[in-house]
Amino acid sequence: MKTFIKVTEIWIPDRERTKLEFGSGLYGPLTDFKAASEQQHFAYDEGLPGKAWATGHPIVLTKFEHSYFKRTAAAKNAGLTCGIAIPICSGDFLLAVVVFLCGDDEEHAGAIEVWCNNPESENTLQVMDGYYGTLQHFESLSRQYHIPKGQGIPGIAWATGMPVLIEDIGKVPDLTRSSEAQQAGITTGLGIPVSNSNEQSYVMTFLSAKSTPIAKRIQIWIPDKDGKQLICQQSYSKNSNELAKIFETITVNKGAGALGRVWLTGLPVITGNQESDYNPELDNLSSMLAIPVIEQGRLKAIVTFLF
Repeated sequence: MKTFIKVTEIWIPDRERTKLEFGSGLYGPLTDFKAASEQQHFAYDEGLPGKAWATGHPIVLTKFEHSYFKRTAAAKNAGLTCGIAIPICSGDFLLAVVVFLCGDDEEHAGAIEVWCNNPESENTLQVMDGYYGTLQHFESLSRQYHIPKGQGIPGIAWATGMPVLIEDIGKVPDLTRSSEAQQAGITTGLGIPVSNSNEQSYVMTFLSAKSTPIAKRIQIWIPDKDGKQLICQQSYSKNSNELAKIFETITVNKGAGALGRVWLTGLPVITGNQESDYNPELDNLSSMLAIPVIEQGRLKAIVTFLF
């Protein structure tokens, strides 16, 4: 199965916390691009990861040519044309930057957006930037929207401060942009709030077409009411709803495995071929990205993408 995202990376501060160094990544067959990336370092405000660090909010870069992107030639050779960077922060301090790289071709349909609150209206969100692949008409419509707090996937994520996963957008007709998404072939939507400050709020939205999903599986994990274990609040599987139900019965202790490590450290995690670091009894997928959702220094949720 093809997925919309072709490369996933985590960049972390070095020992002096003055540069970002390679943490881990998923590159699939793009071994040359992997080799060109692993030795890179990014200073504050340098390259895509450094720019996300400096701005303190998610960034979408839709063109690499003549931009601040540092790996343009290698990306071009790999068929990569777009980058998205999400800073993971605790207060003023950067913990890591998660980077997604996509390819712009006719076979991949979907969208990744950054929404921010409108300075002229405190209670609405608008698209700050986004990557829409081949969905030009949907992009044009989306950029005209002002979504109120609590409405649509971005508005709900903003209002609750929690990730929002809609498995079948067509079954929620009163959802903002539902009909437009259906016409564009979008079936699944994920919204992730990215805390920045009390004045400015950002929400990442991942919109997935059935033929090229954002990921093969998406899960939202939250601490239980006692704050002692992670529980799977929601699990979407492209292939097996039964598997999704199984995950909803699992709990994870702090520090245990990949998910427990995210909870313990606040750092995003990528697992490659280390199935034992995830849960081999229930899942044979070998690649996972886990992103923490942090608000005021506390973990509110973990979103996992399984590839």
